[in-house]
Amino acid sequence: MTTIDQKQMDAATDARTGSADTAGAASTEAVEGIIGDFMAAVRELRCRGTQRLVKQDVSMTHLHIMWLLEHHSDLTMGHLADMLDVSLSNATGLVDRMEERGFVERVRVPDDRRIVQVRLSAKGRAVLEDVEVLKSTMLRRVLGRLDRSQLERLATTLEDVRQAINAETAADPDTATAFGLQHHTH
Repeated sequence: MTTIDQKQMDAATDARTGSADTAGAASTEAVEGIIGDFMAAVRELRCRGTQRLVKQDVSMTHLHIMWLLEHHSDLTMGHLADMLDVSLSNATGLVDRMEERGFVERVRVPDDRRIVQVRLSAKGRAVLEDVEVLKSTMLRRVLGRLDRSQLERLATTLEDVRQAINAETAADPDTATAFGLQHHTH
């Protein structure tokens, strides 16, 4: 893991506030180091969670589709294919396998029986709940290794990051939309 020293952090602060000419390069270095550390931590957590999913016969693609269905509710095959950026036949094959495993179900629209929608099944919801429990459990264990001072710094930093995200999405709604960062409720 990369460690950000005080000089790099001071330079990042200077760049943000515009108080130093040389802050740009050091700030970029500090930001890149933080991004690298963060992404490495996320990859490690994802890898450990993926091992458990593989045992349940759930692929990352299946998990992604289940998250889409949870977030967007029922989707037509065409819309799902568009969201996945795959052909309709590819989406159909994915849904076939997921339906065989009981993660999703196909439903015909009563007003137009030609339209088939894909819906998350009870088993699919259970898989997503299990993933959330696993993530929460793992995060509790990881955070349990931090002392009170570290937890307070982390809480403050996360709030700062949340505020920065909100400021960025307010300043540039088009970019926010492109990255899925627009304000929404869960």
